[in-house]
Amino acid sequence: MSLKRQLAAEALGTGLLIAGVVGSGIMAESLSGGNIGLALLANTVATGALLVVLISMFGPISGHTSTRRSVW
Repeated sequence: MSLKRQLAAEALGTGLLIAGVVGSGIMAESLSGGNIGLALLANTVATGALLVVLISMFGPISGHTSTRRSVW
């Protein structure tokens, strides 16, 4: 893969990760009804799911992860 494509994948992945983490925090806070434990759980689950998707999408392009060495 070219360096330009790898950098684009990293930039897009980082932007989506930041948006997803902030969005999941806002979503968890608004849906938890003031329960901090539930808000943290919802934020953790949403962020974890987002990481799985982003790593699956951009890992082969950026070259930083190998799905062959994954636990899955």
